[in-house]
Amino acid sequence: MSSYLTVATLESLLPFIAVGFAAQMVDGALGMAFGVISNTLLLWLGVPPALASAGVHTVETFTTAVSGISHTLHRNVNWKMFFRLMVPGVIGGVLGAYVLSNLKADTVKPYILAYLAAIGLYLLWRSTHYPPKERQPKIVEPLGLVGGFLDAAGGGGWGPVVTSNLLVQGASPRMTVGTVNTAEFFLTTTISATFITQLGWEAFTKATVGLLIGGVIAAPFGAILAKRVPAQRLMFLVGVILTLTSLFNLYQAIF
Repeated sequence: MSSYLTVATLESLLPFIAVGFAAQMVDGALGMAFGVISNTLLLWLGVPPALASAGVHTVETFTTAVSGISHTLHRNVNWKMFFRLMVPGVIGGVLGAYVLSNLKADTVKPYILAYLAAIGLYLLWRSTHYPPKERQPKIVEPLGLVGGFLDAAGGGGWGPVVTSNLLVQGASPRMTVGTVNTAEFFLTTTISATFITQLGWEAFTKATVGLLIGGVIAAPFGAILAKRVPAQRLMFLVGVILTLTSLFNLYQAIF
């Protein structure tokens, strides 16, 4: 009986493990989309929205830790940019978690998604006119603040906002992905702690456990892909993912 229950439990976890693995592979390689992909697929699998959002942020604490270590080992991190992103990102995350707990943030969401879709289309165009001249981004701290706020208040946004805008400013795709992923660990830890104080440990559902297993397994491979995939192709893939996810969520937000 116990072995049957173990097999049955494993089988019930498999869909969530697959979601976590796929989402983290994309996020680790492209610097975005774990939250968007996981939330969308969890809702499709029938997980209630509040538990889906809290669970995804809880899982990201662990997956971003593994991903950040892997990116560091592969030398994909610009440490100067890391600190410029991390500190305002944490501040924005705290503010966003407060807003989500007390106010409605859905009003501005369609405008943000339309903006991100436009950025995605621009990155697609830019990838076909590669190689552009790499430049040091000038606007960094405001991106961290806005990205952290949106990630907590809107259920996602750190990667799409920060990664895409750094690429638009001319940053190296590989170093951008690694740096944004590594800084995200501190952001998700802050947001998760805030959610746990509000929701308790109910965030640890079966879906959360499955996402955690799949995400942690996939995390080291994303850093390898970011290092080995050519910069032009990496930028093109970022543009594709950003455009498709933004348009899909924009459609859901409007209709």
